[in-house]
Amino acid sequence: MNVDRQTLETARRSLHGVAELVLAGPQYRQSGTIRLRIVRGGFGTVQDPVLRVDGTELVASDREIPLNGTTCRELAAAVGIDAGGAEDVYKNGSGVGLDEILGVDAQAVHYIAECFGRGHEALARLAPDSMPVLWPEHFDVGVSLDEVNYGVSLGDDYLDEPYAYAGPWNARQGPFWNAPFGAARPMRQLPEVAALYDFFVEARDRAAADDPRHP
Repeated sequence: MNVDRQTLETARRSLHGVAELVLAGPQYRQSGTIRLRIVRGGFGTVQDPVLRVDGTELVASDREIPLNGTTCRELAAAVGIDAGGAEDVYKNGSGVGLDEILGVDAQAVHYIAECFGRGHEALARLAPDSMPVLWPEHFDVGVSLDEVNYGVSLGDDYLDEPYAYAGPWNARQGPFWNAPFGAARPMRQLPEVAALYDFFVEARDRAAADDPRHP
């Protein structure tokens, strides 16, 4: 990762705001779901309105609108929708305001998209019958399999950098489970899809073996 933490955090926060206020919120009001999906170069809606973020731009049909230096309200207006989150679905989110100026550095966005893309590919291999979901409230991509959540987060109060995680619904014991919610590994330690997939597989196997409900 050749980008400083503050630049990465600003880009992460800005993209999180766009995911919530320009994609997920309008999609929820129009189509009844907040789920988003990972696409090449970024992320997008799964139902109407059809929108996606590709690198540093919001794409709507044949329109490409730069994200950097604008606001979520202006972005939404440019594509003919009303910006706003899905307030009645969840409480906590990005904290980005409709009129907050977005800071979207191209290098940081490339790294974010690469982390999400790698995570999506590894999750699809782990659970081929499930579609990885980009959840707008936490801005992480994940799947649930046999009562364990697997995914990739871009960073939060637990760890301020992108990381992979495995979170069993029931607590597990042992050194592998190094986080309050289960297990976490920085993405910089899992530079290839194969390494990320191996982490998920080990978590799956350990979760099954360490299940406190089964002797």
